[in-house]
Parts: sequence; C-alpha cells; structure tokens
Amino acid sequence: MEITEQCVVALTWKLSDTLGEELDVLDDPVEFLVGGDDLLARIEQALQGHGPGAELSLHLEPEEAFGDYDGQLIFLEPRHLFPAELEEGMSFDGSALPQGVSAEAPREGLYTVAQIYPEHVVLDANHPLAGMALRLELKVHAVREATEEEIGRGSAGTGFFRVQPVAPGGSSLH
Repeated sequence: MEITEQCVVALTWKLSDTLGEELDVLDDPVEFLVGGDDLLARIEQALQGHGPGAELSLHLEPEEAFGDYDGQLIFLEPRHLFPAELEEGMSFDGSALPQGVSAEAPREGLYTVAQIYPEHVVLDANHPLAGMALRLELKVHAVREATEEEIGRGSAGTGFFRVQPVAPGGSSLH
C-alpha cells in the first residue's frame, strides 16, 4: 500500500541539526496518521506515494518544522509562585501555570523553565526546536488504512515530536 491522505504509517527516524548533532532517534516504529495532526506538513508531503521500505532524507527549514524563535514567548515570572523543587529544563503544560503568572502568558502549549534566579523564573513557550533547521532520516516500516476513530481524532495516538512534560533532568521529544 502506498502512502496517501488518511492512512497510518509506521516510521523510525534520526533527527539531527544541520551540523550533524543528533537530536532524537526513534529506533522502534511508531504509527502516525497522515492527513491528521501527527506529522509536520512537509513530512506528509514527502511521504506521499511511498510504501514500506522507503527511506527519505529531508532538510527542514524552521518555517517547515517548529517555526522561528519568538522572543515574545519568553516570560519573567516571580520565583515564589513556583514549587521549591523547580529545576531548569523542566517542562509543563501552560494550563498548569500557577496562579499569579502574567495574563500575557498563553495557557495552551508547553513551557520550559529556561533559567531560575532567586527572585524570578524565566519561562520559554517556544518549541525546543524553534528556529532550527533540521535534517531528518525517515524509514517507512508499514502502511495501513486509518480507522474511522483515528480519522475522527486526527491522530493515530502520537504527535510528531510532541514534547512531553518530564521529571527534572530529563527531556523527551516524542
């Protein structure tokens, strides 16, 4: 079966920056809905017409990936609003921002704790890969028809490079 809109593909990948530094590797195939919310548009376009066994090398400019870095998405907030165990690098959902945080800080999306000072915390709502050109090596392991439930949800259950909230000291891009 060839990849078309509204099908599910099982992919593995290696993601690196343009200098070749490895950013993420997915060794075991994960399913993504083509034509939904799981993959970046540029990746979906490149996959069209390919089938199992296909290997693709893509170069993604920031506007094709996670957008340009936006300085308007940096927020300086009072330290006392956050738990004592807060650490740099932690990420959390915007809906979990503590009471008293600036009203300008969007309540959707994810935030990363960029820096901690005695009186302030610097929050960054940019995607960790915003502003970066990326290289992506993809391999298609399987293609199948999407179920009605997957089409209705717009997802096979996994978003492409979704940043998950993680414990201190850890990070996850998928």
